[in-house]
Amino acid sequence: MNPKRIILVRHGQSEGNVDKRKYENVPDFALNLTEEGINQALNAGKEIKEIIGQESVHVYLSPFYRTRQTYAQIAKNIEAHVIKVFEDPRIREQDWGHFRHLEVGEEIDKERDKYGTFYYRIPDGESCADVYDRVSTFLDTLYRDFAKQNYPDNTLIVTHGMTLRLFLMRWFHWTVEEFDNLQNPKNCQVVIMQKDNNNRYNLISNLAKRDRNT
Repeated sequence: MNPKRIILVRHGQSEGNVDKRKYENVPDFALNLTEEGINQALNAGKEIKEIIGQESVHVYLSPFYRTRQTYAQIAKNIEAHVIKVFEDPRIREQDWGHFRHLEVGEEIDKERDKYGTFYYRIPDGESCADVYDRVSTFLDTLYRDFAKQNYPDNTLIVTHGMTLRLFLMRWFHWTVEEFDNLQNPKNCQVVIMQKDNNNRYNLISNLAKRDRNT
């Protein structure tokens, strides 16, 4: 049974979002939420509760610390409605390699913008195209789960900005140019895909477009 909604959430503000130097000595997966990120996640949980009411939820979760911490705060408002929580490494953050000095990361950013965000493969890491491929296999899991009897009313996916955008690209068959024209969602932005009468999902949330002048 296809759920009424697929709800996607980017993690709350992390240590790496406010201090890029953290990437020099803390593994990306181990970055924690800030106090602001915790508050963002708690508010996202309240927003999701208003959306789902008394309906049931199946949760898919990136295993990174910041996504698990985000869900822990969201769960304070929806825990009674959650049927299952499943961690899936395929919806983790784009792999940026290992420890990097800030200046090296800034040079990679510049080169990626010049080459093209979707195709550029980060040294020792992934391109967006690589993430797109693993998100595609994750969708196979979703489709199999949707086919199960008594699948919950809602799907909640707690993931990362780039991964979330690539999920939407894969689902809605966006072109590379359409993908590249959009910004990542903000921390703890709630993005909703709503099922219509034809059993198709419509994106009813807005993602900001990139400012090509900056």
